[in-house]
Amino acid sequence: MTAMAAAKEQFPRRRLTAVAAILIAGLLTVLLTRPAETAVSFTPLSGLMTLKATAAEAVPYEVAIANPKPTLIEFYADWCTTCQAMSPTVAALHQQYAERLNFVMLDVDRPQWASQVSDYGASGVPQFTLLDSEQQVVKTWVGKVPKAVFKTVFDQILG
Repeated sequence: MTAMAAAKEQFPRRRLTAVAAILIAGLLTVLLTRPAETAVSFTPLSGLMTLKATAAEAVPYEVAIANPKPTLIEFYADWCTTCQAMSPTVAALHQQYAERLNFVMLDVDRPQWASQVSDYGASGVPQFTLLDSEQQVVKTWVGKVPKAVFKTVFDQILG
């Protein structure tokens, strides 16, 4: 093999090595420079598991509507990646406020909640509807909501 042929054979390997190095450097930059709050690892599977666990711990809709505590209703769907991503936030809020606030989760894909989906105008998921102690709508959010936003409103309504 001539020196020229050997050099031509080495070129694709060098190019591949350079591309891999650039990709690794980019990934490391993203991982090392993102804010600490988003550094929590999230995978769709972990989000779905948290979503299911939070739904299992939620107060049944009928119980929440019948008691005098304010209520946060989350309209969600298992397939919704934003719902899955929000599940750790909702779970943390549930732990902090469960004594003073009902947490209800209604799966929009279940026909039994069609009336509530319509009554509360849930046209997207996740939708979070906050009811006061008289079960009147105080606030509605759709999509990803920062934990601090929820806490501010919860603290206001709970006094």
